[in-house]
Amino acid sequence: MSPTRFTLAVLTALFGAPLLASAAVGVGAPPLPGATVLIDGSRETLDSKWTYWEGPRFKSSLPIQWKIVPDPVDPGTVVMTDDPAAAGGVYGAADIVTKEAYRDFRLHIEFLIMKPGGNSGVYLQNRYEIQVLDGDKTSHGMGAIINETPSPYEAYNGVGKWNSYDVFFRAARFKDGKRIEKALVTVYFNGKKVHTNQSINQVWGGPNSGIDGGNDGGKGITDVPGGLKLQAEGHDVRYRNTWIKPLEIAAFNTDLKD
Repeated sequence: MSPTRFTLAVLTALFGAPLLASAAVGVGAPPLPGATVLIDGSRETLDSKWTYWEGPRFKSSLPIQWKIVPDPVDPGTVVMTDDPAAAGGVYGAADIVTKEAYRDFRLHIEFLIMKPGGNSGVYLQNRYEIQVLDGDKTSHGMGAIINETPSPYEAYNGVGKWNSYDVFFRAARFKDGKRIEKALVTVYFNGKKVHTNQSINQVWGGPNSGIDGGNDGGKGITDVPGGLKLQAEGHDVRYRNTWIKPLEIAAFNTDLKD
């Protein structure tokens, strides 16, 4: 058991779920009460909770070709992104998305990049990417809300080590079919708050990137919930301990944790 998991287990035993709820960020954070586990290292969970996103560049086929492989650091198994259909970095060819769609939520996800330059991506609502890309410190790089913020690269643990994103997300709001409030997000990277109440302007990457990517150059956001999507780009990137809890965030504020 990692030190983080041990500490959280002790806190839970001593004080129960309320304290755990305020402590659950960083690698090893266990699911909060009411959360749905999306990745636990099993084929059963992968197939029951996920499917392919069949966008315009989709090339793979069910059952999901992503592999269940040994955790390279800790005991157990994890999910690996290396779908043959995405060889050469063809994003959108074999990306997976949750069967459930979401509006506001709290997300925890852990990833490990096996080799330098490894590339994937975590898409909120199958629209807004939090980048997973080793070696890139630009606004297109690791931990960036892609093309919207600088990369908080200093929080990255590096190749061959587990990393985590903890995300508080509020979906865009609409009135009479028009967007009146942009999507809003606060992100912790390996337990460090790196983005606070960051508004998101658009979908980047065109129609192959996700919902609304082909609408008005990505600016035509629609009032449609979307699933959590993970990107295959022909690299060995691994995911584990992923869970999500739907929320209702009324105020224009996602800074919900000290």
